[in-house]
Amino acid sequence: MSNALTIVSDGSNLPAVLGADLAAAVDLAKAEKAQSTRRAYGIDFRIFKAWCDVRGVAALPAAPETVAAYLAAHAGTSKASTLGRRVAAIRYAHKLAGLALPTDAEGVKATMRGIRRTFGRARVRKAPAVSGKILGMVATAPNNLAGIRDRALLLLGFAGAFRRSELVALDVADLEETEAGLLVCIRSSKTDQEGQGVTIAIARGDVACPVKALRAWLEAAAIEAGPIFRPIDKAGTVRASRLTCRSVANFVKAYAARAGFDASTFSGHSLRAGFLTSAAGKGASIFKMMDVSRHKSVDTLRGYVRDAELFKDHAGAGLL
Repeated sequence: MSNALTIVSDGSNLPAVLGADLAAAVDLAKAEKAQSTRRAYGIDFRIFKAWCDVRGVAALPAAPETVAAYLAAHAGTSKASTLGRRVAAIRYAHKLAGLALPTDAEGVKATMRGIRRTFGRARVRKAPAVSGKILGMVATAPNNLAGIRDRALLLLGFAGAFRRSELVALDVADLEETEAGLLVCIRSSKTDQEGQGVTIAIARGDVACPVKALRAWLEAAAIEAGPIFRPIDKAGTVRASRLTCRSVANFVKAYAARAGFDASTFSGHSLRAGFLTSAAGKGASIFKMMDVSRHKSVDTLRGYVRDAELFKDHAGAGLL
């Protein structure tokens, strides 16, 4: 993507005058998006640019016809969701460079709508790791340092309805244990790009307590500051670095398989979805669920409530 930041002026050579301050403005403009988003957009735009280079057309600025043709060339071979993300990447590159947005053209929008209508398919939802499944998964954790860590990660991830990025970003300084449970400060998240932060409460458990599990991991690993969830090397040494988002997904899949579930239907999101589905099934207030999950929209949570109550007071009950 371009590193340029267009500045409207009266014709004077502002970029040369502003120097380092302009470079800082470029960095701050980029910071409006999460690093993972910028990385994904960068990859997507390079794919688009390579396609343009082969055909001898400009990628930046790109003509609306070029973007529409690119989408049509990949319709049916790339997922509609993937192409939608690439459109967002193309838009972001032009926006950052101060150029006209080819993705706003009606021809491009109509092409995307046509792709979704023609090739779109129902979203494959991963299985929620509901409370019963989580208990079965953590019961298979080995009695060693890695097992203690994995147990804490799975239980905390479920109990806090964490996104995997939020889970691996936690530091010891973000925790405050109280008599009632655990207070966890989430300093930034997908829905809090400005990093205002929010504190959620983790309730203690009767069968498998996330608070006790987390304390057991920190004590066993002798972690007093810095990242909470860390890699363990082959020698059994706890590293100073953080686990990755991918690690969380891998752990969820591995423990699902250990418990006898179909691992292919699980993902890192299964912890978050599992908490919400379980809470909805117990009749928890949707607003109390939002206190934990930090969803901004009630409509987003309605799907979890509906899934949990599909057979409750069913219209067909007792008919046959």
